[in-house]
Amino acid sequence: MLHTGHNGTRTLGADLRALRRARGITLAKLAEDLGRSVGWMSQVERDLSEPSISELRKIAALLDVPVSILFGQPQTPAQEFGYVVRKGQRRQIGSSQEGLIEELLSPDLTDDFEVVHSTFRPNSALPEPVTRPTQEVGFILSGKLDLWIDGKTFNLTTGDSFRIRGEPFRWMNPYDNQCVAIWVIAPPVY
Repeated sequence: MLHTGHNGTRTLGADLRALRRARGITLAKLAEDLGRSVGWMSQVERDLSEPSISELRKIAALLDVPVSILFGQPQTPAQEFGYVVRKGQRRQIGSSQEGLIEELLSPDLTDDFEVVHSTFRPNSALPEPVTRPTQEVGFILSGKLDLWIDGKTFNLTTGDSFRIRGEPFRWMNPYDNQCVAIWVIAPPVY
């Protein structure tokens, strides 16, 4: 599914290119892993070819992102495209299985970082630690969250902030209220 914005600019290809580069994967390697030509993959990144749903699923798996991030670009007025993301038009990331609802606050994934709005449901947790090749900074807007970073546990409350530099981490919200946080992640991982 191609997403049209300002002056006909399409963002699916730009998002794919940004994700691929952030992971250090060459165009040739991604094309090879997909069983497609480099030329076809280049056309996808330039929005000249449209991958099928099954190809998008394969691409998402190879880039280690939920396929949902490749969909759902809302219609944005031309003067706002690439600049403004309205509250009701955020792209949801992932499936919220662990009790985490994430929405992309950045207009797209083409910057050196991404900004994510995270809502942690009451009594939810990320069961296993995650390690990403990123630097991340978060700010707790409301509620409480327990954060485990590289063997250390931190109890965070409204107004607290944190940083993760490629260390293993996991989160827990063992409380009866949701927690809302803003995360800045570089390079983009979604």
